[in-house]
Amino acid sequence: MAGHSKWANIKHRKGAQDAKRGKIFTKIIKEITVAARMGGGDADSNPRLRKAVARGRANNLPVDNIKRAIQKGTGELPGVNYEEATYEGYGPSGVAIMMEVITDNKNRTVAEIRHLMSKNNGNLGENGSVSWMFDRKGQIVLDASAGEEESVFEASLEAGAEDFEADDDFYTVSTEAEKLMDVRDQLESKGYEIKSAELDLIPKNLQKVEAKDVPTLLNLMEALEDNDDINHVYSNFDIDEGDIPEA
Repeated sequence: MAGHSKWANIKHRKGAQDAKRGKIFTKIIKEITVAARMGGGDADSNPRLRKAVARGRANNLPVDNIKRAIQKGTGELPGVNYEEATYEGYGPSGVAIMMEVITDNKNRTVAEIRHLMSKNNGNLGENGSVSWMFDRKGQIVLDASAGEEESVFEASLEAGAEDFEADDDFYTVSTEAEKLMDVRDQLESKGYEIKSAELDLIPKNLQKVEAKDVPTLLNLMEALEDNDDINHVYSNFDIDEGDIPEA
């Protein structure tokens, strides 16, 4: 079980998604606010906002919350001044970890990240220490129940996808970064329900995790994702299915 695209699967299996829906809403609202501040409140002319709004809808974020977040970003309503940052480091077994942050206090956030890393046998690195190990790609996830594998595969290629991967629970469609929303919209127009469509950092190579380090690594990944200021976490881990602890 390898890398970021499978981390989502582990989370679903551990049942973490519904329990943390409030935190997910908070992160999406921040993302929408920053996107609107940087590119304006019209989702049709602001691809980043369009993607963030789509993420909100996919996670059942109420329409009023989306509207208020956009208005805070454009200045129509008062709001917090968020900053973006990226932090890099290493986890157990030397896996690379990338963290994309939206925060109103960078000093607080970096202190919290450093604490979580050191607590779970990891360490925060310098800028550029692991970023070269990743490529930015679009990742569209559908439930395996969305359709027959061959049909979804063919529809994905017709829509302009670069790659397609299937496992027991999900289909993952990979795209060039700039084609993410176009491929997503084409699949949706063909009747496929999209679970998520994100710009992700995909590892160029994978780092094998020793069985003894798997629980600590998954605890670290979950703790980082649980932090309100960390919007996305990426890693290059390679874990054997049998080493994943039961939920």
